[in-house]
Amino acid sequence: MAAGSGRLALRTLHGSGWVRGSGPAVLSRLRDEAVVRPGFLSAAEEETLSRELEPELRRRRYEYDHWDAAIHGFRETEKARWTEASRTILQRVQAAAFGPGQALLSSVHVLDLEPRGYIKPHVDSVKFCGTTIAGLSLLSPSVMRLVHTQDPGEWLELLLEPGSLYILRGSARYDFSHEILRDEESYFGERRVPRGRRISVICRSQPKGTAAGEPGQPPPAC
Repeated sequence: MAAGSGRLALRTLHGSGWVRGSGPAVLSRLRDEAVVRPGFLSAAEEETLSRELEPELRRRRYEYDHWDAAIHGFRETEKARWTEASRTILQRVQAAAFGPGQALLSSVHVLDLEPRGYIKPHVDSVKFCGTTIAGLSLLSPSVMRLVHTQDPGEWLELLLEPGSLYILRGSARYDFSHEILRDEESYFGERRVPRGRRISVICRSQPKGTAAGEPGQPPPAC
């Protein structure tokens, strides 16, 4: 049965309502590799990040052609300098998602999707991003779908509400494509998840053999 079909009985991870999938085997296999932490941000923390990002994003226009054709209706930036309040939040993300020996890229990827924007299915390049990404979701709920590249019958869907943190690592990064569903397809099981404007703030581990923040690296569409 196709991913996202409302006819499929909802199977969730650890009794959670934030991750559903094609069966217990894939849920068990990816239990530590595709993680959602709802309510990671307080309302005040979400406002802190949004307020800091808004002036910079407002100077950019929404685009409809991405360098690898992965994103539609977006604007983005790489941000290395943050206020002290935002740095404290990002340090919490680092502690929650990355191991003590993992080096992070120095710039944080910020991706702003307009209400009808979406991210197409893709697998991130190993040249630009390491084994782990962690993203904060701001403003609007959305659904992220992961589909196995060799067996499309294996899939997961993650419900990403505002203030949530998602973590993808290992097999979830390289053996599965991931996408953010467009508004008309935005369902989590039978639940409609209306899409509005969505900002994601994405921390990434450093790829092997490169220096953190190496100039000239296009950001992955995560």
